Amino acid sequence: MVHALRESRRVLRPGGLLIDLRPAITHRRLDIRQAGRTTPVGAMHETFDEDRAANRAVRLVLRKGLFRQLSVTTFECNRNLDTLGELKDWLAEFDEADGLPAHNRLLERARHAWKPGGKGKIVIHAPLVMRVLIRQG
Repeated sequence: MVHALRESRRVLRPGGLLIDLRPAITHRRLDIRQAGRTTPVGAMHETFDEDRAANRAVRLVLRKGLFRQLSVTTFECNRNLDTLGELKDWLAEFDEADGLPAHNRLLERARHAWKPGGKGKIVIHAPLVMRVLIRQG
């Protein structure tokens, strides 16, 4: 991440803006919305190692004066899935990318909450953090 920030500084002119948009360091929560009802399913269990490393990299370039932070905003970003199969695939990709144990318990809780034959959504609540940085010098 430090390399990416330095490279972005190289291509930005002084005063140029860099938008750093990443998931917040908080566990994603899942709900099932069906027939006008919302059923909480549970939360994912991520390690956040890469997120913490990225935050350290941002703090480093700010301390070195390469960028100045103009603002930080956190906002909710929900992902909607239509089927349990989509949830299974999404969790598998997430686990493989981060080397996490499978989220089998969360998937089983979603299966239990999902009403067969009904239309609905699986909602993943995942806040995002947006930092606006300005290139110095």
